[in-house]
Amino acid sequence: MSLRTSRPARAGQYLALLCYLVFLAFPFLWLISTAFKPAPELGSLHPTWIPENPTLDNFRQAFDEQPLLRAAANSLIAALSAGVIAVVIATPMAYVMARHRTRLSTAATGWVVVSQAFPFVLLIIPLFLVLKNLHLINTLWGLIMVYVVWALPFALWMLVGYVRAVPPELEEAAAVDGAGRLRTLVSVTAPLLAPGIVATALFAFITAWNEFFFALVLLKTPEKQTLPVVLTHFLGAEGASDLGPLAAAAFLATLPSLVLFAVIQRRITGGMLAGAVKS
Repeated sequence: MSLRTSRPARAGQYLALLCYLVFLAFPFLWLISTAFKPAPELGSLHPTWIPENPTLDNFRQAFDEQPLLRAAANSLIAALSAGVIAVVIATPMAYVMARHRTRLSTAATGWVVVSQAFPFVLLIIPLFLVLKNLHLINTLWGLIMVYVVWALPFALWMLVGYVRAVPPELEEAAAVDGAGRLRTLVSVTAPLLAPGIVATALFAFITAWNEFFFALVLLKTPEKQTLPVVLTHFLGAEGASDLGPLAAAAFLATLPSLVLFAVIQRRITGGMLAGAVKS
C-alpha cells in the first residue's frame, strides 16, 4: 500500500520539479531565441520560439554599437581581483573561527549571516563617501574594494563550513609526526581546503561579474564601465530598446556565469552541507 501511494507522490514531485525548471529556464531560452531573430521577426505580432530565419546580425550590431570587449575586460579585472582578494582574506579568518569556537566567533558568524540582509541602498552612501576621501571614485580599484567587502561575509561563512569538515585529528597526527604548525597547514589542511577555496573564489567572481548597482553609481567614465552597465546603453529614451542587439549582448554576458556556476554548484552545495555538520 505504501508503495502504491509513494509512486504517485514521487511522480508529483518530479512533475513539480519539471515545472519549476521550465519556469527558471524560460527567460534564458527566450533570450537565446531573441538574440538570433532578425528585425522583422522581433516586431512580429505572432512571435515564435524558434527563429524562422536565424541571423548573427544582432551580435554584429551589438559589438558595433557598444564597446562590449572593453566592458567585458573591465568586468573580468574587477571580478577576478575581487574573487582572489576575498579568498586570501577570508581563508585564514575562516580557519581561526572554525578551530577556535568561542562566543566571539559565534557572534561573528551570526553577524556575517545578518549582514547579507542589508540592502545595497543603505550601504552606497557611506561607501561613496569613504571612496571619495580615498580618491577612488570612478576607478576599478575602488569598485574592487567594494566587491571584496560585499563578498567577504558569504566567503567567510562558506569557508568556515569547509574548515570544519576537515577532521582536526589529521592536524594532530601531523603534529605528532613532528610537523610544525605552518607545515601542517600547508601540507595537510590546505590541500583538503583547495576545492572549497576554488568554489568560494568562483562564487565571488560570479557575484562581481553580475553586479550592476555599485558599478552604476561608482563608475562614471564610459571607458571604465563594466559589462552590466554598458548593457543599459541599449535602452533608449522612454523605455525604447534595441531589442535584438540587447538580447545578443545579454546572452554573451550571461554565458560566463552559467558555465562557472554549472562547474561549482556541487562544490557550493558540499560546502553548505559541511558547514551544517558538527564534529
